[in-house]
Amino acid sequence: MPKSLPNTENLVAAKDAKAPAKRSLTPRRRAREYALQGVYQSLVMRRAGSIPNGAAIAKQLSEDPAFRRCQLDLFKGIFDGVLARTDELEAIITPALDRPMNELSPVEHAALLIGAYELAADLSVPYRVAINEAVELAKTFGGTDGHKYVNGVLDLLAQKLRTAETRAGQ
Repeated sequence: MPKSLPNTENLVAAKDAKAPAKRSLTPRRRAREYALQGVYQSLVMRRAGSIPNGAAIAKQLSEDPAFRRCQLDLFKGIFDGVLARTDELEAIITPALDRPMNELSPVEHAALLIGAYELAADLSVPYRVAINEAVELAKTFGGTDGHKYVNGVLDLLAQKLRTAETRAGQ
């Protein structure tokens, strides 16, 4: 007896279920993604022994046609702030790590720097938003479980940097 043909409706549904979800990029999310790319590039250059040129990195990123759809002031604030305070931010992050900073993937490292910057320097961003945005960056650009590590480290930092806010559960 010949096998019956599979139900094409089920095949279409299965294919749709496996398709990656479309990301909705708000201007703020896009700004953070470009900031991550710039910080990543800076970290890779530093690890290779070069001195990163923030202005050149920002110029290169701005040449992408989609860059004009990002919230420019947020991008500049995060990117410039992280580059100006990298050593300070790494000193804040290091006690929460379970390994040396140079063993982090550059994506996780960049996401942690951005999250730590927003937690430490931009009190207008609620701590949960700062953590969530950094986790989303790690999910989008990082390895399989890197976002879980970023979440854990930033949660520890939030308890230290935003004590009153985390206790209030805001």
